[in-house]
Amino acid sequence: GPPPRWLFFFKTPGGGAPPPPQSLAPPRYNQDLLMSTAFRKVLIANRGEIAVRIVRALREAGIASVAVYSDADRASLAVRMADEAAYLGPSLSSESYLCIDKIIDAARRHGAEAIHPGYGFLSENAEFAEACGGAGIVFIGPPAAAIRKMGSKTSARQVAIAAGAPVVPGTEQSIRKIEDARETARRLGYPVLLKAAAGGGGKGMRRVDREQDLEAAIRDAASEALRAFNNDEVYLEKLIPEPRHIEIQVLGDHHGHMIHLGERECSIQRRHQKVIEECPSPVMTAELRSRMGEAALKIARAAGYANAGTIEFLVDHDRNFYFLEMNTRLQVEHPVTELVTGLDLVQWQLRIAAGEPLTIGQEDVAWRGAAIECRIYAEDPDHEFLPSPGTITYLHQPAGPGIRLDSGVYAGWTVPLEYDPLLAKLAAWAPTREAAVQRMRRALREFAIEGIQTNTAFFEEILADEAFLAGKLSTAFLEQYIRSRSARSEPDSETQAVATLVAALHLSKSASAPQVARNAWLTSGREEILR
Repeated sequence: GPPPRWLFFFKTPGGGAPPPPQSLAPPRYNQDLLMSTAFRKVLIANRGEIAVRIVRALREAGIASVAVYSDADRASLAVRMADEAAYLGPSLSSESYLCIDKIIDAARRHGAEAIHPGYGFLSENAEFAEACGGAGIVFIGPPAAAIRKMGSKTSARQVAIAAGAPVVPGTEQSIRKIEDARETARRLGYPVLLKAAAGGGGKGMRRVDREQDLEAAIRDAASEALRAFNNDEVYLEKLIPEPRHIEIQVLGDHHGHMIHLGERECSIQRRHQKVIEECPSPVMTAELRSRMGEAALKIARAAGYANAGTIEFLVDHDRNFYFLEMNTRLQVEHPVTELVTGLDLVQWQLRIAAGEPLTIGQEDVAWRGAAIECRIYAEDPDHEFLPSPGTITYLHQPAGPGIRLDSGVYAGWTVPLEYDPLLAKLAAWAPTREAAVQRMRRALREFAIEGIQTNTAFFEEILADEAFLAGKLSTAFLEQYIRSRSARSEPDSETQAVATLVAALHLSKSASAPQVARNAWLTSGREEILR
């Protein structure tokens, strides 16, 4: 017979063409636990911690879950937790998680009525949403038309302008002629920023400080955008120096009801990728939240949006805000909003996708306390943040009051090199920001992972920084912090001398200790100490 579930947790499936791995979950869902949603089974077109998060939400709703997996994820936690699992193919995402046909076929074979895309991969792919509809499968996300309209940054800017929302001054269309770009840049004033119309994450982005660099920067940005997004269109906008990156969570149904759930501060970024998020923002006031929330709702309504989505803004030093883009999916950082508002975004995604109306109004949304989230990566902050794949040999995860951990790993799991190195999201809630930071620092000290490198100690440093504690944040914060950290980590001359002495004494086999010591100090330029 099959091995007991506790034993399977410590086993790794063998080689060859993999059958669906045995599940840790009960083999059947309990119909008595079903919520009002019409779904009986949902496929999760994703991996890692977000797949685990969605499995848990489905189980709470009494809905059966189907995980998908590639060769690298044969023994993943999401696969082990799900009720069923479907093999997609090789580890390369273009042959597995990005294959629309394979995912649709898996949903059909397993009888899934809906697909949740998570974030990343196909989550903002209009063709995927349309393919789901064509197969008679519900896409748990916005309509394909809204994804397409807001997927292009130039198109999204036009929607925001039409809705009367403030946008960063710049071109409304992609750059077609260098002469037009030069004229716009002169009018805006340097520095300016080039961005990929179809992209994100810093790909195809270039800062330009003077006109003689503009043409080459456009050429380079377009080339990078083509490689990353198969679209070489770029546009130009005024560079806002050291802004805050603040996003507004929106939630709308298919009956015309839409609300916002407030903001998330996402200014702590490395290479345009968020690493720490919090709610509320230290810069937020009730009046500013109301204005930003209303602007976000105007944009979402103008886009014909439904389900969960995020409107992203830049905020300058004078609290002026400008529309940046829309993410037409569930955000990585959604837990901080859930902790502060008490609302479960994934459960609402399921109910909205099933056609249910929102039963909460804007007046029902309240923000209590403060929450902060750190993204735990398998990377080495002391060596240029290089990825650190490998087997987790020991894992102790934090817990206790106010701590939430969305994780996709376990001891014995091998972190693959093929995907983003995100391991988990650690979130802390407390009545105040100061208490939430202290709680997070405690949790980070409890988080022990061996076998790979992680960034937990790096987060402890940041959370102890005076500027961070004071809420003096911007998108330039982390870059400046890393530069100052590197300068602080360089040993002074006396430290270097001591290190040289210790090394010399350790390595010497024949010379006498006094002579070795003298040579070491002289080599280090510390002769005056010996005198």
